[in-house]
Amino acid sequence: MERQPLLRDCRERRCQVKSKKTEKKKTIRCAIYTRKSTEEGLDQDFNSLDAQRESAEAYIKSQASEGWTALPQHYDDGGFSGGNIERPALKRLLADIEEKKIDAVVVYKVDRLSRSLLDFTKLMEVLDRNECSFVSVTQQFNTTHSMGRLTLNILLSFAQFEREIIAERTRDKMSAARKKGKHVGGVPVLGYDLDPKGGRLLVNEEEAAMVREIFGLYLERPAMLATVNELTARGWRRKRWTTRKGIESGGGAWDKGNLHRLLTNIIYTGQVKYQDVVYPGEQPAIIETAVWEKTQELLHRNAKEGGKRVRESHGALLRRLLHCPHCNHAMTHSWTKKTDGRCYRYYVCVQAIKRGYGSCPTGSLPAAEVEKFVIERIRAIGRDPALIKEVLRQSRTKEPRIAPEELRAALEQFDPAWDNLVSSEQERLLHLLVERIAYDATAGTMAIAFRPSGIKSLGTETTPTPAAA
Repeated sequence: MERQPLLRDCRERRCQVKSKKTEKKKTIRCAIYTRKSTEEGLDQDFNSLDAQRESAEAYIKSQASEGWTALPQHYDDGGFSGGNIERPALKRLLADIEEKKIDAVVVYKVDRLSRSLLDFTKLMEVLDRNECSFVSVTQQFNTTHSMGRLTLNILLSFAQFEREIIAERTRDKMSAARKKGKHVGGVPVLGYDLDPKGGRLLVNEEEAAMVREIFGLYLERPAMLATVNELTARGWRRKRWTTRKGIESGGGAWDKGNLHRLLTNIIYTGQVKYQDVVYPGEQPAIIETAVWEKTQELLHRNAKEGGKRVRESHGALLRRLLHCPHCNHAMTHSWTKKTDGRCYRYYVCVQAIKRGYGSCPTGSLPAAEVEKFVIERIRAIGRDPALIKEVLRQSRTKEPRIAPEELRAALEQFDPAWDNLVSSEQERLLHLLVERIAYDATAGTMAIAFRPSGIKSLGTETTPTPAAA
């Protein structure tokens, strides 16, 4: 009678052992990351990135018994250096890791992920925080083990050392080439073409005539914007060229920035510059020395005189707050003096400064009037229930939110606080309360976006502390 319970107990134990064996292993979702520093060869049917992925897929397949499976998403950075983490595919990879979509990152070699020890440490922090492993196919280690981490740090140190040696050699090579007056690459400039045989710059006579004319225009009217407007009126465009892959590039419009770069490019004098040292160049000069020196003198003088900013006495309450929504540019503060000596302040769209006033419907706004309008609107909010309701509605879409009583308390303190502040303190207070001001010249409307955290801070700072009993 006692044998039946014993046999039944043995059968139950065997079933439990059998069921454990048949349990499925946890699936390890593996993301394959590949990288190549240059774009050379990427247009081939089977390139370096494909070879890296193929090796990683084979490795993952060999670990199928452990539950490893390769994710279908491709994280490929072709033409990106391993010296930094500014890579689109890497950013997508990190975003998916943060969203817990990946259990392991598999690479062909450790330096494919990064060649910088500091960057790699930051990347490993992201992986560790999200319980994601890192595996190198050819170096065979796993960061879930202490020995794997040690091996990783050693390999990464050598990878960084190799990158620094390559950078030093590149700098030495560029320095030696510049000392011999050779062209060492970069974006083509107006007036020259790259010799198809390589290395040298050849004068493009048609463009060279245009360059000389541009220098002449600036000397006639020594003002950047006036010169830009003339170039635009003539329909002249910047340098256009075809890449090695046959892609058309360049040919954009002129603005003050790229015009200044042309006028200060010493290459037009038949010289080259490297680390603030000027050497005779192989390319023929396009601009005469006297024209070049006169142009640099005018640029220096205009920068010194025109670079003066409005000081405390003139004020600039809406600096960095006022924007032109039509151009999606900020409006900067500027001023000019009338013939009678009075100062006229205004805010002008950056697009209008760079491309001319005809490029922007907003143009400029009288500073005193627009500042007064913004201040009056803020004062009015505390007296208008509808405006308070709208500000509260805006704050619900942001962090942190603000309570109605906090908003009322802060705005009640605005008037007495504002009237007792000097201009620099008023500017600080506005930046505390307001996040952005957009003036739509077409519709004739102004939108003020408030900063909920600033309103909370204002209420805290200006609410009087109860006196001690």
